Amino acid sequence: MDFLPKDIADYAERYTASPSKGLQQLDRETHLEVLKPRMISGHLQGRLLSMISHMIRPQSILEIGAYTGYSALCLAEGLTASGTLITIERNEELIPRIKQYFADSPFASQLEVRHGNAREVIPQLDNDHWDLVFIDADKESYATYFDLVIDRVTTGGYVLVDNVLWSGKVTQENAKDTKTEALKNFNRKVHEDARVQNLLLPFRDGLMILRKI
Repeated sequence: MDFLPKDIADYAERYTASPSKGLQQLDRETHLEVLKPRMISGHLQGRLLSMISHMIRPQSILEIGAYTGYSALCLAEGLTASGTLITIERNEELIPRIKQYFADSPFASQLEVRHGNAREVIPQLDNDHWDLVFIDADKESYATYFDLVIDRVTTGGYVLVDNVLWSGKVTQENAKDTKTEALKNFNRKVHEDARVQNLLLPFRDGLMILRKI
């Protein structure tokens, strides 16, 4: 997942603003207590998400795939005072943990977690629009999630999509597993979509940044 040499990555972290104590605790507990802790956004990506959110100053954020809530809390840092964030997580076992982290954060009143399959949850959401969407869930459904949200993203709004390099497997012609194929198709799909301007940022495991035109 990490393409940078370790000394460069360590240097980048050293000269990047530190996450809050709450996020540091969340990160530590995730690595100690939860399966597949590499799924957490972590220091550098978390600060990038926070920076992007601060630049946009969104009124409404949708996150698809909460895991333990780290990325949602980073995105929430840039919300307007009256802004809201909804995150969707299908792993029921993680919901109490996410809710507790949210309740302990400075953004408790602005955050909501929904349990369920995002394919079913998204059409039921009342929000007329989102200024920022972060997709970080099952890779086979990325194209579907994009289709479900893009018409409800504000003009000039952003969609961020994680893991689009998939440990470099998207560049390998002989990589034919379903997740890799889905990500290859997704990257091609949004690159050819006239409704968005796209930037594939080779950061961590690849972050696709889409601006709705």
